Amino acid sequence: MTDLHTNESPDVPATGSAGDASVTDGAPIGADAASDPGAPAADPVAQELAEQKDKYLRLYAEFENFKRRAVRDRQEAELRGMQHLLRGVLDSLDDLSRFATVDPATTDAKTVVDGVGLVHRNVMKSLAGHGLEVVDPMGKPFDPAVHEALTTASAASKDEDGLVAQVYQVGYLLNGTLLRPARVVVQQWNG
Repeated sequence: MTDLHTNESPDVPATGSAGDASVTDGAPIGADAASDPGAPAADPVAQELAEQKDKYLRLYAEFENFKRRAVRDRQEAELRGMQHLLRGVLDSLDDLSRFATVDPATTDAKTVVDGVGLVHRNVMKSLAGHGLEVVDPMGKPFDPAVHEALTTASAASKDEDGLVAQVYQVGYLLNGTLLRPARVVVQQWNG
């Protein structure tokens, strides 16, 4: 005779009841598939998220490399520019060093002044070739964009009002950009 109370029927799971077919070993069906590395990915959203994260990380790394390259390129460009400028001034430095070794006992003052003037002209010519421009506004109208008024002086006539009467220090422009304003005295008509 068979025992009616034993559960050996092939239709009923061993760990659950006949009405609870979706639970095996306490976990939902399909949970083992997600944790199994050999199983195909069941969630396309998670796969898309992983792909987007990978793209983001690669793009971020590429951008960081770009920033490092940009800094390095800017430093190299500055160095090349300085080298180009200094090459132009080297001849004037050689003239200056030769002039510095002149014996003052055997050289007259006119030779010294002429030598200094020659070195100055050579340096200014070289720097002008690199875009340096001297701002010497003597007798010209005052321009606050490139001049700095230190004081005023009285003008002899109304026509001289606003003109530069004296230049204490010349200014400089480099390719149109002000490096230093000219420091001047401006004439003012008091009537």
